[in-house]
Amino acid sequence: MNERDPRLDRLAPRLRERTRRVGGGEGGAGEFVLYWMRAALRGHENPALEVAADLAAAAGRPLLVYQGLDERYPHASDRHHVFVLEGAREVAAELGGRGIAHVFHLARPGHRAPRLRELAARAASVVTEDVPVAPLRGWTRSLAARSPAPVYAVDAACVLPMALGGGAPARAFAFREATAAARNARVPADWPEITGPGDPPPRLPFAPIDLATADLGELVAACGIDHSVPSVSHTPGGSGAGYARWAAFRDGGLRDYARRRGDPTRLEGTSRLSPYLHLGMVSPFRIAREARARGGEGAEKFLDELLLWRELAWTWCFHQDDPDAWTALPEWARATLDDHRDDPRPRLLDRETLERARTGDALWDLAQLSLLRQGELHNAVRMTWGKAFLGWSATPELALARAIDLNHRYALDGRDPASYGGLLWCSGLFDRPFAPEAPVRGALRPRETADHAARLDLAAYRRVVARDAGAPVRIAVIGAGIAGLAAARVLRDQGLDVVVLDKGRGPGGRTSSRRGESGAIDHGAQQFRVRDPRFARAVAAWRETGLVVPWDATVHRFPAGGVPSAVPMRGRFLPQPRMSALAAHLARDLVVRTGVRVEGIARAAGRWSLAAADGEDLGDFDRVLVTAPADQARALLAPVAPDLAGRLAAITYAPCLAVMSRLRRATDPEFAALLADSGPLRWAAREDLKPGRGGEPRWILHGGPDWSREAFKRPAEEIIATLEGELRERLGGATLEVESRDLHRWRFALVETPLGEEALFDSGLGLGYAGDGCLGPRLEAAWLSGVALAGRVLAARAAAGGPEEQGELF
Repeated sequence: MNERDPRLDRLAPRLRERTRRVGGGEGGAGEFVLYWMRAALRGHENPALEVAADLAAAAGRPLLVYQGLDERYPHASDRHHVFVLEGAREVAAELGGRGIAHVFHLARPGHRAPRLRELAARAASVVTEDVPVAPLRGWTRSLAARSPAPVYAVDAACVLPMALGGGAPARAFAFREATAAARNARVPADWPEITGPGDPPPRLPFAPIDLATADLGELVAACGIDHSVPSVSHTPGGSGAGYARWAAFRDGGLRDYARRRGDPTRLEGTSRLSPYLHLGMVSPFRIAREARARGGEGAEKFLDELLLWRELAWTWCFHQDDPDAWTALPEWARATLDDHRDDPRPRLLDRETLERARTGDALWDLAQLSLLRQGELHNAVRMTWGKAFLGWSATPELALARAIDLNHRYALDGRDPASYGGLLWCSGLFDRPFAPEAPVRGALRPRETADHAARLDLAAYRRVVARDAGAPVRIAVIGAGIAGLAAARVLRDQGLDVVVLDKGRGPGGRTSSRRGESGAIDHGAQQFRVRDPRFARAVAAWRETGLVVPWDATVHRFPAGGVPSAVPMRGRFLPQPRMSALAAHLARDLVVRTGVRVEGIARAAGRWSLAAADGEDLGDFDRVLVTAPADQARALLAPVAPDLAGRLAAITYAPCLAVMSRLRRATDPEFAALLADSGPLRWAAREDLKPGRGGEPRWILHGGPDWSREAFKRPAEEIIATLEGELRERLGGATLEVESRDLHRWRFALVETPLGEEALFDSGLGLGYAGDGCLGPRLEAAWLSGVALAGRVLAARAAAGGPEEQGELF
């Protein structure tokens, strides 16, 4: 394409060989040349920036560097967002010092318009980095298909441009032989500094974020991303941190790299530069030059990893339509795995067990914890970690998908072409068959966790995974509903000491179930829906183990003043075997104390002390998170945090009167559930007809909000008689032979006025609030709120300068 575009003919040969046109129109005059920066977050030694600057100079137009961070990229989380924002802050300052206009847009509520598309429509040319993996490749193609201006992709990552690698490489030795001379010739090259005229940004369709003054933590908290994956304090984003890490390794570890690189117990044994190379915060050209200048066995081995194996993976991805696909693996690898597809697996593990490092395999769990908490995984361990999925997954396709998902979700160098090189190597990429064949893995290279563990000092590796321990932190979560349990679980998974306190007989809150001889009755929440993709991922994991199942039912709808009709209810889920099973599952690895009513919170010696209603001293805590209904939370927080308590005053609830009626014998209604728009009865369902319930026939009846509010303090007999009478009427006068009945008064059943924020946390006080009162009357809303509150606690912990890690890893 290059020779067909006269714009590229003006570029120097070293830039022209890196640049290709990927689409777009011919454009008109345009207001500026737009550099869409996303994977080379640096203002120096950046070929994409240089191409954009040269095109701007040739066209006589200003240069605008645009960075945008969306909420919808795969695996979007606090960890990845914070790393990008910290890097963006540095690159904005660097470009400002060079007189180059830079603007940053962060997608979040109220700021989700397609700003890149709007700017591209006004550009003379659009330049971006050539990154051959999803989602950046797809986004580039999408922009090129819409842009009236030509769109160029520039290789800013490889010393030898990917397009010159000679096609998709199959083996490392062949790639080395074919490309060594061309690559070595380019290693010594210097890159000029790029400066601009200092022009201000053009008129913009949005107010860019001032990264120099912005509170990055608050910005990230506002984004609809996964808040359960926290930032990593010891690996801040930005060129400064990246080059500091490189300098320490260059001067202290490079010489012994060949000898120490395979030992995960020695942090100084590797450069740990992969996160900074992944987002281009450090120049691979500078790293290669300086390593070559040092010389020696260590430097040569390091350059082999940097220039051969890294660029091997980049070049391979460049020639693949979809590196994630099973079909991207070599034919021999797919064939041998297919031959052993039906072999019995040693164990089939669900995704949640894997993700939370609960497999029981000591080395593998430590490796996963390193990802989960540290955001990194030593390369030698990653290979063993990646191969273990085959024995724990039902199919080889699922094994590969799980390895990719967990790596990209937690590793700061995830979603990088080099990641695919390492992950797919575990399934045969760049490798050869090994004899004899074995069950499950076939002819793939063996790499057993037990064998690897036998060569390691696991105690030393455990200390590495648990490093950066600071002063102990203890957290109390008041309320064992879904919000409280979700928050506690995220914090526990990050190694913090968490105690959950609840006044009920068991965890669950409004997802509790009332048990009896004839079977349990879900007398609170009846089912839940999935709307948010973050919650959808959790529900998919629960479905995998059978914890929740779909409930597609026919509901008889009674509209006010209208004709009743049967309406299908789709997209609902039920925990099994009762609603409270979900809370029990979330609480399984937690310390939960029930039957404890927290009466007061007081400050003493820099910590929070909690007292129970019976006078028991519940202990001292560094953080207290309240997830009880807002009215109860206000009463606890008002004496110690009046501003925080005041925010909760906006939350209002409607009550619900719930009647549980157990029948002597079943009637056979035309429907298993009904929903009425008027009258005292709002909802009724045959509990025994729900999926997985069974048992003796029994109804759960819920009063409507207005009637429940008016009748809340009436005698139980009157409430029960009214609701059962309504049910008989809705059933056409059917006789209900009731064996026994119970009443539960839910005072805070349904959020009517939510706060409109995911969670509240005062980092100075160490106090926070979460619950469905934040986002609305849905189980999903409670879960999202609890996770968001945990995310804010973890973000404040990272911002304070390091984790306050507890002693135990599990």
